[in-house]
Amino acid sequence: MRVLPSERLLPGNSEGAPVPGSHTELPPVIRRTEFVAYALGGLLLIAVIAVLYFARAFFLPVVMAVVAGTMLSPAASFLERRHVPRALGAVLIVIAVTTVVAFVVALIAVPAMEWSSRLPELGAQLKEKMHVFDRPLALWKELQTMVGGSEGLPSLPLPKTEWVQPTLEFLSPTFAEFLLFFATLILFIASWRDLRRAMIMNFGDRDARLRTLRILNEIEVHLGNYLLTVTVINVGVGITTGIVCAVTGMPNPAGLGALAAALNFIPIIGPVAMFVVLAVVGLVAFPTIGGGLMAALAFGGITFLEGHFVTPTIIGRRLSLNALAVFIALAFWTWLWGPMGAFLSSPLLIVGLILKEHLMPENLPQLPPG
Repeated sequence: MRVLPSERLLPGNSEGAPVPGSHTELPPVIRRTEFVAYALGGLLLIAVIAVLYFARAFFLPVVMAVVAGTMLSPAASFLERRHVPRALGAVLIVIAVTTVVAFVVALIAVPAMEWSSRLPELGAQLKEKMHVFDRPLALWKELQTMVGGSEGLPSLPLPKTEWVQPTLEFLSPTFAEFLLFFATLILFIASWRDLRRAMIMNFGDRDARLRTLRILNEIEVHLGNYLLTVTVINVGVGITTGIVCAVTGMPNPAGLGALAAALNFIPIIGPVAMFVVLAVVGLVAFPTIGGGLMAALAFGGITFLEGHFVTPTIIGRRLSLNALAVFIALAFWTWLWGPMGAFLSSPLLIVGLILKEHLMPENLPQLPPG
């Protein structure tokens, strides 16, 4: 704020108040209360993240159930309009979803168990196929020796299996977490209307009630549309991948297609992991490297088209997701809660964007352009 030359600031006056007779320009003032508020907000955020991390055995199933319940609430409302009690509809929906998930897991688990029991043998076969890279590795070793390196690159080792048990323990939730998830999911879907009403009526101001109602409606609609759209897209990716695997002669194309559909629910990480799986399976199953990489390269083309054209065209019309925001949300929630956090990253980002649009609308006063 520029002060008139005839104004000055006296020590006894209130903070930042100009007084006549001052010939100086006041510097920007950082109020102590504002600094304390920002510091407390940062400490609160750190505390919340720490609680979510160390108590993830409780919060992960609950948040997963709340997000999934919000996605499935439109289906419960549809059954309720067909004179199906909401509690019964919630049970039927959870049973149907669990059946579909169990079917997909069965398609994936059978070949996965078979291949995991043959890991040493398959590792030996993969190492045999990798002998084509012996010459480039030898050239690299010679180059490293010429420039003064003391050690060259080692030969390709056999894959180790010590990681299998910790990985399975990390990916497999406990029975208590399963029970907490299913109980919360059923109760949330059954009582969602009462919860909505309670959250809306908790505000005494009419404008606040209307804003809360709009936020809840938009979250329910967008998450429901997201689940339906992404599921249809991922099923299409899985079917296409299965067809490609069958045409190229890959073993167990149905299981690989189901795995592609399941992993595609996880942005970025899922398609990359599926590409690696197809490449490894192809290299083991086919006599040549070119033949083994055919399915993986075809899958790369499928996911490129899906990620750059199909999904942005369909989902982008409803809610635009910035690529950087998606990546940061994916990295944060994966670090916090692992694979389930990766699955929740996009829905939670959608919820955050909806809250931002309603609580910080674009018609608020903005800074002037620089």
